[in-house]
Amino acid sequence: MASLQLLVAEDDEAVRRALVHMLESLGHEVVAQACDGREAVRLARLRSPDLLLLDIRMPHMDGLEAAKAITEDQLLPIVIITAHTDQGLIQQASEVGAFSYLVKPVTQERLAAAIATAQARFSDLQVLRDEVGDLQHALESRKLVERAKGIIMRDMGVGEQDAYRWLRLTSSRSNQKLADVARRIVALDSPPRR
Repeated sequence: MASLQLLVAEDDEAVRRALVHMLESLGHEVVAQACDGREAVRLARLRSPDLLLLDIRMPHMDGLEAAKAITEDQLLPIVIITAHTDQGLIQQASEVGAFSYLVKPVTQERLAAAIATAQARFSDLQVLRDEVGDLQHALESRKLVERAKGIIMRDMGVGEQDAYRWLRLTSSRSNQKLADVARRIVALDSPPRR
């Protein structure tokens, strides 16, 4: 497992020290420690850790509220740590952006497994977000090409296949992407703004 920069938020100082020791034994660096949720949110913004460990029950702002506030700013892998195995809390943790859930007492082996699980789920989410972005870009490009074909069909008095062939040929000759050629045609057809 690669070394990570971590934030640990736990209101019980003895538990926090034990977590820090286990994390360092696993080869990670703890770049920030917090004893309540508000401090965790502030330090997450300030330090931008690779992963966060948040206790679910903390003063001022609990771990679930802190996780929600942090993920609104930046998406980070979060492990929720708790003494409670309540199914409702597990569901809430997942809804606010936690990628793994660890029940106390924490052992080094279970901590390592929870971190690996959080990282894997986070990586999967990033891949999905990239794929969605690619699909949205492809859909926008396709819409531009369709609009440009319509403009060419109207202006040149040709059919759809000939309009598309003209677009492809222009794209090839100008060494530009088809969507870029289509974007120019659509922009030239739009009335000037005042």
